Amino acid sequence: MWYGLFMITRILEAKLRESARHYPVVSVTGPRQSGKTTLCRKVFPKKSYLSFEIPDIRELAMQDPRGFLGRYPEGAILDEVQRVPEILSYLQGIVDERNKNGLYILSGSQNLLLLRSIRQSLAGRTAVLKLLPFSVEEIRSLIQKRTADDIVHTGFFPRIFDQKIDPSDAMRDYVATYVERDVRQVINVKNLSSFQKFLKLCAGRIGQILNLSSISNDLGVSHTTIKEWMSVLEASYVVFLLPAYYRNWKKRIIKAPKMYFYDTGLAAYLLGIEKSSQMSRDPLRGALFENFVVIEFLKYFWSQGREAPLYFFRDNHGSEVDLIIEKARRIMSVEIKAGQTIHEEFFKGLDFLKRLAGKDMLGRAVVYGGKNEFNREDVSIHSYLNVLDCYQRIQSLNE
Repeated sequence: MWYGLFMITRILEAKLRESARHYPVVSVTGPRQSGKTTLCRKVFPKKSYLSFEIPDIRELAMQDPRGFLGRYPEGAILDEVQRVPEILSYLQGIVDERNKNGLYILSGSQNLLLLRSIRQSLAGRTAVLKLLPFSVEEIRSLIQKRTADDIVHTGFFPRIFDQKIDPSDAMRDYVATYVERDVRQVINVKNLSSFQKFLKLCAGRIGQILNLSSISNDLGVSHTTIKEWMSVLEASYVVFLLPAYYRNWKKRIIKAPKMYFYDTGLAAYLLGIEKSSQMSRDPLRGALFENFVVIEFLKYFWSQGREAPLYFFRDNHGSEVDLIIEKARRIMSVEIKAGQTIHEEFFKGLDFLKRLAGKDMLGRAVVYGGKNEFNREDVSIHSYLNVLDCYQRIQSLNE
């Protein structure tokens, strides 16, 4: 297993090495099974590795944190560190005393718990990086010949590719582990079956404006509870909320976020899609494809250690652009379509927003389900296999 995953270069590797040269502590957070442990052990092979998921190691760290850390004078990789948050206070004293960069590498899959503890104990002493499952760019050689439907259905969790596991089996285990362990670490869910139904309802709303009241009504659970559960999905890297983009354009613009999943394979499983052949007739095929492309852009920014300036646009008349990338108060607009044939309707939202933004429009693109690439006037057309090229191309137009 280790050898197979080690052969795949994660784009975040470069930023992780750079951050360790400038900070005494580097924190890597992301979904469970996104490859955090493999990445950290590959980049820092000489560091001791300790997982707080292991009960006896966690017990030692909790009972005598000073003595525990004293065993590793050259630092260590501390995995799932949110399980022992009190140890971070002791790390603060050690890194201040030793004044050495790259001492500790922390990882965790609960963003909310980990970042809350870091802000309290290690503010200014750690770089925080985020690792999502594989991107198209990282595993291009493995998926180059696959259809868009197959890619979206399979998702990008490393274990699926390394162990050649059926995606549905892998996601079934993932959901069971996530609900039984991760959710219960954050909140006291009395009725796990209701939470699992909540997960499936969220999958059914991919690419839609977030409406907590609608979910509350459909599930028969209070609005307050749904809001709490949604925060858990965000904190544990299951659901990504894409914010709306709005300015004073004298238009009534939707301001609520749109909901996506960090991995389309997980979403497809929750929707009951067992095989990629089912994708073509699923009513959410277009939304799942859109989800896939949006998250590919997100992976690009996070792999550079940058916050992602990603948004969508929609006004109250239904004019919409799927993705907006902001750069120095100007914007790039991207329309996302699952179809393999280019249609005039692909450009309606792009044209509307261009008229609205005027000089603030940097560039425009379409990402679609085909493989040919070309230009149509000032709009570049890109294959779903070249999302990274799409961003770099429209960014270079005005540099």
